[in-house]
Amino acid sequence: MQNTITRDHYDAVLLDLDGVITDTAKLHAACWKEMFDDFLHKRAVEKGEAFCPFDLHNDYRLHVDGKPRFDGVRDFLRSRGIELPEGSPDDSPEIQTVGGLGNRKNALVNKIIAEQGVESYEGSVRLIHQFRHQGFKIAVVTSSQNCEAVLKAAKLDGNFDVQIDGNEIEAKQLAGKPAPDTFLMAAKILGG
Repeated sequence: MQNTITRDHYDAVLLDLDGVITDTAKLHAACWKEMFDDFLHKRAVEKGEAFCPFDLHNDYRLHVDGKPRFDGVRDFLRSRGIELPEGSPDDSPEIQTVGGLGNRKNALVNKIIAEQGVESYEGSVRLIHQFRHQGFKIAVVTSSQNCEAVLKAAKLDGNFDVQIDGNEIEAKQLAGKPAPDTFLMAAKILGG
């Protein structure tokens, strides 16, 4: 069994961003929790219901992890039997819509990236540099619309031939993970 990725067998490498290149999965999870807990707490008070917080393990993994932002909002709200107006991707973070909640979470992520930066995985960075040195084409694929800011904060911008991110998913109406659409598009562009 071959354990080495060589140019004899492969032309390109596709890498996910969150949890593979950068340690941003925890950052995203914390921002989802903060945003949803705030929303759920206010809703519980308004409706006189018990507050049931966002669970970092189950809710994150089952409903939002790796998905495009607005899909994550929809899926989590659906899991709680909550219906909100769709709104639009341009909704203010203060508006109680799918778009507003998604943008509230995104604002939290951008604030942390700007204030604290992003940590990358040393082994992944070495691997990226090794692939570049060996002449591989490399794509970064992520549902995050913050890909550019994350790569810049991690000092990895400029290392990828192709970047498929949440902005591309939205613009091209691609299905997000777990569907393979984003990776297939990256492979097609690299092979182009």
